[in-house]
Amino acid sequence: LSHNYLFGLNNFLLEYCNRYTLKLKELRATMNVGIRDILSGVCNVGLWDVDALRGFVLAPLFVYLVLGTVFLLAGFVSLFRIRTVMKHDGTKTDKLEKLMIRIGVFSVLYTVPAVFVLCCLFYEQAYFDRWMLTWNYEMCTRPGHHNVYSIPCPVGERSRDLGPKPYFEIFMIKYLMALIVGITSSFWIWSGKTFTSWKEFLHRIRGRRVEAYV
Repeated sequence: LSHNYLFGLNNFLLEYCNRYTLKLKELRATMNVGIRDILSGVCNVGLWDVDALRGFVLAPLFVYLVLGTVFLLAGFVSLFRIRTVMKHDGTKTDKLEKLMIRIGVFSVLYTVPAVFVLCCLFYEQAYFDRWMLTWNYEMCTRPGHHNVYSIPCPVGERSRDLGPKPYFEIFMIKYLMALIVGITSSFWIWSGKTFTSWKEFLHRIRGRRVEAYV
């Protein structure tokens, strides 16, 4: 594949992702499914609407993860082919191998938290209705004035799903995994060149000149 073709494909995918994300935001705003999270205080989607959680959060994240994994594997296949050709030509592959290792480590550090977040979201959408029935039963069985919501107790078939409550630890894992992606991203940018660039920038502010890092 030529460089121009890859460059054009990259621009097409970037533009498509931006437009798709913008359409999702517009649709989400139209349906008014955003609400503040009770635990974190951050505005989120699908906290009280399972359909919104599945359509706007769970499904897109799953599709993005699958597509990202496919493109990652295709990229590694291409890099291994390039490495094989370079070795046959007698060219050193040290820099290419270091790049492959960095891409692999970064991919693992990104993919593992993303999988954890998906599992936690799947757990939420699977048990949300049962949690609400259990809360409903606890509220309606409070004696006298403690029943501030004045709601009827679930009866019949609905009462069969009573009992399970959400595990607080799973929600904490979800928040941790969602935040740790940004932390692990620093492994990609914080390299020797980054520190040298910051050092050169600070020296220029102080009026000193240093040799550029090559």
